[in-house]
Amino acid sequence: MQTLVTGGAGFIGSHLVDVLISRGQRVMVVDDLSSGSLANISQHLGGGNLDFVEADICSELPLAGPFDVIFNLASSASPRYFVERPLETLMVGSIGVRNVIELAVQTNARLIQASTSEVYGEPEQHPQTESYWGNVNPIGPRSVYDESKRYAEAMIAAYVRLGRLDAGIVRIFNTYGPRLAASDGRVVSNFIDQSLRGLPLSIHGDGRQTRSFCYVDDLVRALLIFARRRERLGPVNLGNPQELTILELARAVTELTGAEDAIVHHPLPQDDPTQRRPDISRARELLGWEPEVSLRDGLSRTIEWFRSELDASRRQATELGTQEQVTEAGA
Repeated sequence: MQTLVTGGAGFIGSHLVDVLISRGQRVMVVDDLSSGSLANISQHLGGGNLDFVEADICSELPLAGPFDVIFNLASSASPRYFVERPLETLMVGSIGVRNVIELAVQTNARLIQASTSEVYGEPEQHPQTESYWGNVNPIGPRSVYDESKRYAEAMIAAYVRLGRLDAGIVRIFNTYGPRLAASDGRVVSNFIDQSLRGLPLSIHGDGRQTRSFCYVDDLVRALLIFARRRERLGPVNLGNPQELTILELARAVTELTGAEDAIVHHPLPQDDPTQRRPDISRARELLGWEPEVSLRDGLSRTIEWFRSELDASRRQATELGTQEQVTEAGA
């Protein structure tokens, strides 16, 4: 099979690429590297099964295909990114998605669109089912991400109703694992990075707000199953129904890292949801899927990766400092 992964150098995309290539598939990755990194797919560069194209999906996509499946993951899920780059975020969910849809139509590919639990906004239904229409502030600072994803879903559904597109929509809840960027503002990466550096953990609000965290390997497994379900639109919630407070997550991270349980509270950002948990009944029924990796195991794997990255960064800084001292001594 020939598969296209937009955003394939990002966190989730690169894990998807790993599995696709391990199954012997040819993969093309399109990424503008605004939030992704070539380091995430470096092990595949130069090999025979991966082609990389640095491009923005909001621009013309000069790709001939053919593609069997297109996974559209080209949108940053980092609150810090979409607040700092609101217009770019809106364009990715509108113009960018339109370009990917047209490519899927031209190549007769099944499109899997990565939507988000953010379409539910501050939910008045708990847990959230796919039939719930959401409670989103359309002009708030988070709306550029929430509404762009809602618009993308609406556009894809319109193409499907017209009989022009085979597509599936997945609503992804909080996902974590190796390759999360320490600086992207997501709570798991924040807590692990701060804990390993001996810093107090930053909690916004009182920490009683809830989230549900799904390990990335479980999510990728669901994406691949849904890709084979031809002519199934969804949407389908993908996440872990185990709900916990942010304070409980903080305690789990400090327990696993061995750090002090020190916390600093900050104001809760505007429109930040106070509770979030997926109803995954549809995923169980349609895909035969549910998460398998426990929070403790997933956090342990993620912490191990963050620790190795931090150790490598410290070694590099030490080597650089030594080289500078040698240079100064010889000057």
